Amino acid sequence: MTRLPTYFVSHGGGPWPWMKEQSNGAFDKLEASLQEMARSLPQKPKAILVVSGHWEEKTFTLSSGATPGMVYDYYGFPAHTYQVQYPAPGAPELAKRIQAMLEQGGFKAVLDPERGFDHGTFTVMAPAFPEADIPVVQLSVRSDLNPKAHIEAGRLLAPLRDEGILIVGSGLSYHNLRLFNASAAVPSRAFDQWLQKTLTQSSPQDRELSLLQWDEAPHARTAHPREDHFIPLMVVVGAAYEEAGTCVYHEDFFGNVAVSSFRFGPIGQDQ
Repeated sequence: MTRLPTYFVSHGGGPWPWMKEQSNGAFDKLEASLQEMARSLPQKPKAILVVSGHWEEKTFTLSSGATPGMVYDYYGFPAHTYQVQYPAPGAPELAKRIQAMLEQGGFKAVLDPERGFDHGTFTVMAPAFPEADIPVVQLSVRSDLNPKAHIEAGRLLAPLRDEGILIVGSGLSYHNLRLFNASAAVPSRAFDQWLQKTLTQSSPQDRELSLLQWDEAPHARTAHPREDHFIPLMVVVGAAYEEAGTCVYHEDFFGNVAVSSFRFGPIGQDQ
C-alpha cells in the first residue's frame, strides 16, 4: 500500500460542472486540475473523506448513510442543477471508524446517517471521479472554526492515508462573495502570495504557526470575512503534518480573483 497525499481544493462557484454552456470556459482550468488530481494518484482510493466548507456543526459530524442523497445548497441557479446526481456510495463503517479516531483523540464526534453530499463535495468529486464508484464520507467543519482544533483533528486522521483513503478539504482559498470583482484583485493576490509562501516554502513548524495566526496575513479578513471555506485546509495540513505542500492549481478567476489548490505530501510514497 502506498501513502496517499492530501488535498485542499478550491471548488469553484455553485454547480459549475453542470453549467459549462453558460460559463464560457471559466472553469476549464479548475476542471483540468481536479481531473489531474485523480489521474496522478498512485492507486485508486478505497474511499474518499471530504471535509466540506459547506457543512458546519457544533461538533465534528460524519455522513454515515450507505446511499447518501444530495444537498442542493445554492440559490438562483438553473432548474436542472437541482436535479443533478452524484450517486457514489457512502461508507458507514469507515464513518464509524473515523468517529472513533476523533473521539480517542479527545474530540466529540457524531454520525449523521441522513446527510447527503453538498456541493462542496459533488462539484469536486464529479469532475475528478465521474464514475462515482468510490465510497465517499463527508466530515463537517466545527462551527467554532478553530484552526488548532481542525489541525489536531487532521493529525488524528493521518493513518487513513496509509490505508488507501484520500483526504480532501473542499473550500476556496479566497471566499468573499461581496467582493468578487475587479476590486478583489489586490487583496486576493496578496493573500494568495502569503498562502503560497506559507504552504509551499515554510517548514512544517512555521507553516502550522502561520496557519494558527492566519488572520494576521495580508488582507486575511478581506479574503475570508468568515473562514468557513478556509478551515478545511487545516484538516488536510494536519493529516500531512511533516510533508511539503505543492500548488496544483492557480489562476486569476474571472481575471480578477486569485485562487489556488494545494497537495500535501508526494504523489506516491511507500509506507
